[in-house]
Parts: sequence; structure tokens; C-alpha cells
Amino acid sequence: MSNAVIKVEQLCKQYTMGDTIVHALSGVDVEIHKGEFVAIMGPSGSGKSTFMNAVGCLDRPTSGRYWLNNEEVSEMGDSQLADIRNKYIGFVFQTFNLLPRTSAIKNVELPLMYAGSKDRQKKAIAALERVGLAQRMGHKPNELSGGQQQRVAIARALVNDPVLILGDEPTGNLDTRTAEEIMALFQDLNRHGTTVIIVTHEEEIAQHCNRIIRFRDGKIEQDEMVENPSDAKEILKELGEPEELVV
Repeated sequence: MSNAVIKVEQLCKQYTMGDTIVHALSGVDVEIHKGEFVAIMGPSGSGKSTFMNAVGCLDRPTSGRYWLNNEEVSEMGDSQLADIRNKYIGFVFQTFNLLPRTSAIKNVELPLMYAGSKDRQKKAIAALERVGLAQRMGHKPNELSGGQQQRVAIARALVNDPVLILGDEPTGNLDTRTAEEIMALFQDLNRHGTTVIIVTHEEEIAQHCNRIIRFRDGKIEQDEMVENPSDAKEILKELGEPEELVV
């Protein structure tokens, strides 16, 4: 058994736009192992979002093979992929994707409802405590700051105990300090064994990760380890206390 959470071989994805065939991914080979913290980078149209959609089981490749947690998923149908997503992957999006009229705890319970899990409230409370929002679980999204909303989204991603968290520009809608708070949370989760992969266009955010994979023209242009990742908690100390602390 491999310890690769993600393994892809010759992954290709093609789209037809009029008379043109767009090669969004062209023969990508990569492994991402348990416990890694990886940034996916690249210019617009490089293939990074297509890659994330493929590994997140949101889209099927045109060709190639993909194993998630040692289970080959590249040939699965839509219903099977939906089950795999709920079982193995927690998603965090730039726009939070919270239900606006629903409390934090009910938002976090959603994946558990889809999975038919028992003790949903207990698990949701534990996930919110893990991201430091124990005092806010009854609040609706419009009663929370942007950073707090993203923490709810991270708690929702964690609640099913996934093997992998995928973040799509998770700090894109946040100011500098709040972005560092979210990266500190990701780093803490990663130190406790959670595999985290984020798409980002910000070099400063990518430098918090242990590995950076750069895409260009549908291929991996560079795959590098980060020797000394930026410590978000240290950066927060340098930034000092926020002008207005929301508790």
C-alpha cells in the first residue's frame, strides 16, 4: 500500500471550444503523500484549477489514471464520485459557500447529513472547537467576520475526518492579517497530520506550504520543496494585536 493520498499517471483533460481542442492537462504525473502541505500555482489557463477539479473528484479526466487514498477513481461514475468526495475530501472555497440563513453549527453538520452519520451535533461542535469558534456556533454567516466564516468552512471540511483538505484560493477574500490567521490554522491542522492542498496565486501564501507545484500550459513546470516555510503564527506576532478583536 502506498502512502500517497493522491497519485496520478498521465492525467489528461481536453475541452472542445468550437473547432478548437483545448488541452487543459497534458500527461500530468504526480504523487502527494499523507501529511504534506502543498500549494498549487500557475498563471490563468495553466491547468491548476482543472487539476484541482480532477483530484477533488469534481470532474473526470479525459484519459490517465488517478488514485485517491489507494482507490482508483478515474473511471468512477458521478454517484460514486459524490460518495468518494464526501468520504475522503473536505473542501474550502474562496467565497466560503455557507448557507446564509443557517447557523454555523448547522452549516458544519451538512456533510454529516449527506453521509447519514450519527452524533452529528457532537461532531460539529468538536469541529468548531477545533477551529476556535466554540462561542460562535449559533451565529449565522452575516453575524460573523470573513475570517470567522472561513473558519466555519474549514470546520465543515474537517467534520467527516477526511484524508485530504482542498482549498481553492481560501485566503482570496481576506485581508492580510485574517489570511495569516487562516494559514496558521491550516499549518496547525497539517502539523497534526492533515494533508492540505491549496490553489493560490499569492506567492506569500504559497511560502507557508512545504511544497509548491507550479503549472504552465497543462503541465507541471516545477515541483519544489520549501526549505523554510513561513510561520503564520510568527507573522501574526509581528503584525501585533488587531485594532478591533472580535470574540
